[in-house]
Amino acid sequence: MPVQQAQDRVDALASSLPAATESLPDRTMDPAAGGESSPAGEISKNAAKKAAKKEKQAAEKAGKLANKGIGMESKNKLSQKAPKKKTDGPALIGIDVSKEGDFAGWYQQVLLKGQMLDYYDVSGCFILKPHSYFIWETIQNWFDDRIKKMGVKNCSFPLFVSEDVLKKEKDHIEGFAAEVAWVTHAGNSKLERKIAIRPTSETVMYPYYAKWIRSHRDLPLRLNQWNSVVRWEFKNPQPFLRTREFLWQEGHTAHLTEGGAREEVLQILEHYAHVYEELLAIPVIRGQKTEKEKFAGGLYTTTVEGYIPATGRGIQGGTSHGLGQNFSKMFGITVEDPSAKPDEKKPALHVWQNSWGLSTRTIGIMVMVHGDDHGKSTIPITELAIQVPALLETIQADLYSRANATYKSHVKRITNWDDFTPALNDKNLCMIPHCLTEQCEDEIKDMSARKAEEETGEAQDARAPSMGAKSLCIPFEQPEGIEKGVTKCTNPNCKRVAEKWCLFGRSY
Repeated sequence: MPVQQAQDRVDALASSLPAATESLPDRTMDPAAGGESSPAGEISKNAAKKAAKKEKQAAEKAGKLANKGIGMESKNKLSQKAPKKKTDGPALIGIDVSKEGDFAGWYQQVLLKGQMLDYYDVSGCFILKPHSYFIWETIQNWFDDRIKKMGVKNCSFPLFVSEDVLKKEKDHIEGFAAEVAWVTHAGNSKLERKIAIRPTSETVMYPYYAKWIRSHRDLPLRLNQWNSVVRWEFKNPQPFLRTREFLWQEGHTAHLTEGGAREEVLQILEHYAHVYEELLAIPVIRGQKTEKEKFAGGLYTTTVEGYIPATGRGIQGGTSHGLGQNFSKMFGITVEDPSAKPDEKKPALHVWQNSWGLSTRTIGIMVMVHGDDHGKSTIPITELAIQVPALLETIQADLYSRANATYKSHVKRITNWDDFTPALNDKNLCMIPHCLTEQCEDEIKDMSARKAEEETGEAQDARAPSMGAKSLCIPFEQPEGIEKGVTKCTNPNCKRVAEKWCLFGRSY
């Protein structure tokens, strides 16, 4: 045993030391030797102390050798018992699939091996590790600074909402019905009324807006929450893109006039666009959702739409909703008309409301767009002081320029239906003249899915890139080419005329 061997060595070293009385001559009363009148016993004590110190040092040295497994034949034995594990090979710690060859596997490995997230034992829920949370904090700080300059204030409302309140707005709850998670028990006791976990906070907050807003002087009321919401998606969960719980911000505002509300909707949308373009170097298309795709219970929805080149899919980046007066009428949020004359009865005006949200989906989009198979590049250490500042100045522009060129090259203007599905199969988004009716949208999605099935010979999976296309947005920047009242809708089964160019694509 190493400890016993060390002790034996200590004993051997101690026995080899000369005795104190043998090593020192008696010089107590020898004037020739310069002796003083010190007792002989005192000299013996000093010698003993020196000997003890040497023994202690020898013991400590032997102990260290034993602990390190050095000496006493322990070195070889220890190395045989604990061989070094092979954990530092590139195949184990690096990404071993290509982005083009296995995009799903590549995306998963980037997130896991990049220490961005980990899987949780509840399906569709993920742990955000410090690397990804730092990105989210950066987005938070950037956006929070801008909305505070608009007069928005942060707050926090409970995550629970009663069934009665949630169901108060029929269209709203129908839009979220399949996604709502319910609390039905407390311990072993069944609750008298089940409680929803918020999928969004309109119905949580607006009863209190009715309580707090008493006069036009209380307007605009602008509140924002940084929180998490739960939407129990039944579709295939994907980290950051489609999860059952996710972090986001949700802004909820009330205004006296429709014009004031609309101005804010577009201002917030522009902030969202700048999050992608300025922070993440990702191009987006600004536009408005169709009636079919707008926020449930809202008047209209504006959106920024991104593009994932590896799959050819579009992806919603953030939405800013004009709610109109729908919720204010439902919850009784009114003020007296300030424009009424003093001698007139002041009629009650329902306020105009907005809501807007941006989530951690931003992180997933960033990884999918900018990630590659090349890894880091190396700069010679002698050139760091020169190259790093220049690199930091150009990196944002280069990333955005490359992504923007890719996006633009994959938005195809299609006017002939026969070109629609082949363009989708080539990983493109399609800008088509469209009548903007819900029935036509449904037909296009169904027809493009069936045609893709005929061409590939495989049944359609809603999770696959070959699924049918849906409308992504009506871009604010409209191309030329639609002659009002003349240009036909691209859907061959539709007899209506086209109203706008509409962006269609397979999407997340």
